[in-house]
Amino acid sequence: MRCHLKKVFLLAAGLLVLTRVYIYMQGAESGHLKGSLTWIWDKEIWVEDLKGHYLHFNVSIKVLAGVFQPFKKYLTVGLSSVKRAKGSYLQDTLKSIFSASSEEELDHMVVVVLLADFDVSWIQQTLEKISDEFHTRLSKGQLLVIHASKDNYPPLAGLKRNFNDAPDRVSFRSKQNVDYSYLLHFSSNLSQYYIMLEDDVSCSKNFLSSIREHIGSVGNSKWVTLEFSKLGYIGKLYQSRDLPILARFLYNFYQEMPCDFLLSHFHRLLMQDKVIRFRPSLFQHMGTYSSFKGTFNRLKDEDFVEEVSDNPPADIRTNIETYKSNTVDKAYSQGLEYFWGVSPIGTEKYILVVFHEPVLISRVKIVTGLDGKDELASADVDLGKTLVRKESEVECSGFVKLGSLQQGQLNEAAVQKLVPVTVACLRIRVTAAQMTWAVVRKIQVWTVKADQIT
Repeated sequence: MRCHLKKVFLLAAGLLVLTRVYIYMQGAESGHLKGSLTWIWDKEIWVEDLKGHYLHFNVSIKVLAGVFQPFKKYLTVGLSSVKRAKGSYLQDTLKSIFSASSEEELDHMVVVVLLADFDVSWIQQTLEKISDEFHTRLSKGQLLVIHASKDNYPPLAGLKRNFNDAPDRVSFRSKQNVDYSYLLHFSSNLSQYYIMLEDDVSCSKNFLSSIREHIGSVGNSKWVTLEFSKLGYIGKLYQSRDLPILARFLYNFYQEMPCDFLLSHFHRLLMQDKVIRFRPSLFQHMGTYSSFKGTFNRLKDEDFVEEVSDNPPADIRTNIETYKSNTVDKAYSQGLEYFWGVSPIGTEKYILVVFHEPVLISRVKIVTGLDGKDELASADVDLGKTLVRKESEVECSGFVKLGSLQQGQLNEAAVQKLVPVTVACLRIRVTAAQMTWAVVRKIQVWTVKADQIT
């Protein structure tokens, strides 16, 4: 009974703190960004009985490199980095962020790196490497490097062992919560949206544009967190207006549980009951060794794709018999599901993608087969220029052959050179009968945007 009452008390306390922080931040005026930031938390707004359960939040964050911009960006990309026992992935992560983004996208983005280790020599060495390699990004205000000294941190030893973790593990994950809290606090006034990465990830090409499209697809629906990776704290997107309350939440409960556990409670406390995760994932974990004692880490996100296709709106149909609910539209949806066709599959069989509007295509990728089985052995991929509308259906004509599947796949990256005009449809046409079933996992289409046409 006592344990139950304690849980109820802590939940009530958490809700009260979140409410108080939200009210406080709604009434606070935004300060000007300088070489360092200090947020003095007003303890007097707390209920007297709860003061002893939470920490005083008073932190000075120093900007080590980078230039502040006088206006808010669209997106802040935040990551925290510490010294690793077995090498560093930070430089590669930054390279991936910048190389995956166009110059136009970078104009709407700022990357914030918190060097969260207490080793002064490591900080200096890392800062020099970043300054040497990314000096242009620093001078343009597209990259900021920050640090909070050890004096700003709450106790990191003798903490609760809620999950029976070893004391050094508890200290590591508790410090990580505080690291993220300071990073969020610093980033709260830099942009409209904020996405958290780790210092050992690679990025999908044009991830900012993909994020913008997904935010648009949510419309006016209320949300707290959108997820663009299924792993840990990678690819979690927030509205910047929620960052102060999230920073305080991680800080107050820093020793209770790991950050990804805390986050699952955070969005529910703010009334987002379900996880909102988009596929494919835009970020991939690339590190081999963990930042905690250099332990081996094989974490990979199977939903990650290096370059997300456009797949413009289309109607998809086939005359191949479908197995159960594995319908042909799933091959075009870019999700985890796929089309599964039943044999025999004769030469008269096809899959037809009819675009709602004519499109100029730059690239087409077709992937068939699953775990080395059920490939579509022999098929041509054609593009049709003209639609013929009849009473019951739409037919496509004026086909131009784009290529043939090789080992069940086609990846043509120069479509615009082969077919330099808009097309109405795409067809996968079987050219040799097969007696095995066929899986079509991906039909991916990249289009040429209006501003790319010369």
